[in-house]
Amino acid sequence: MLKPGDQVGIVACSNGLLPDERDQISELIDGLSGFGLKPVLSPYIFAQNSVFSGTGKQRAGVLNSFYEDDAIKAIFDVSGGDLANELLDKIDYNQIAHNPKPFFGYSDLTSVIDAIYAKTGVPSYLYQVRCLVWDHKAQQSADFKNSLFSDKDDLFRINWDFVRGSRVEGTVVGGNIRCLLKLAGTQYMPDFKGKVLFLESYSGGAARMTACLNQLRQLNVFDDITGLLLGTFTRMEEKAEKPDMLELVTKITREYDFPIARTEDVGHRTTSKCLIIGKNYSIQA
Repeated sequence: MLKPGDQVGIVACSNGLLPDERDQISELIDGLSGFGLKPVLSPYIFAQNSVFSGTGKQRAGVLNSFYEDDAIKAIFDVSGGDLANELLDKIDYNQIAHNPKPFFGYSDLTSVIDAIYAKTGVPSYLYQVRCLVWDHKAQQSADFKNSLFSDKDDLFRINWDFVRGSRVEGTVVGGNIRCLLKLAGTQYMPDFKGKVLFLESYSGGAARMTACLNQLRQLNVFDDITGLLLGTFTRMEEKAEKPDMLELVTKITREYDFPIARTEDVGHRTTSKCLIIGKNYSIQA
């Protein structure tokens, strides 16, 4: 996917980063440079006005320019929060379709990743590159280097446990449950027919997750999908909240028979692996 000497774009399509995160970004740039990459930073990385770093048009403009620039071989988003869907009607999807390249982001970037797939069919990578500087950075850096430079599967090798059924196959869509639902009723929501839905979350307890799952049910998503994959649900797990996500999912989808598998390898943990949204997966028990 990458080789030493490649330029890579660094963007923040969602909330601007806080001033105390500057050292993290400096460390990330040093780490990427250590792989031989040449990071090119958006001018809209850090918050300049409350949580805002530039306008939606400005942030989308940088993203569009990185897709247009043939010298940029991959794009990494370092943000999260609430603001990513501000860009959706300002992204140049024709440019992405004609000049596809790996885009990496997680959490609130779910809305951008799924919109890109819905509008272009181009897959993107559900992964936060700042894992390279967080508390499992040694393992993350090794996996990142092996997978993106040597075509190994270290970063993409995910362990799944089935809780219903024993096999699931199809193109995976989804990501953060709250951020995916921002796309409801818009042209940017992916078509779920025959797809495998992946869900995870950082915040929110049983009440919010119940609301989100019922919204998916009422959108007829569960009528269309061929399987459901669950990642980590950080706050619920930290509090050992009951009912937990698996209990909620099992209850709310009890009238369906699609397979369900879960993993601790994808979500907001600093150990998280990378799931490719828009890729066909075949997973067996």
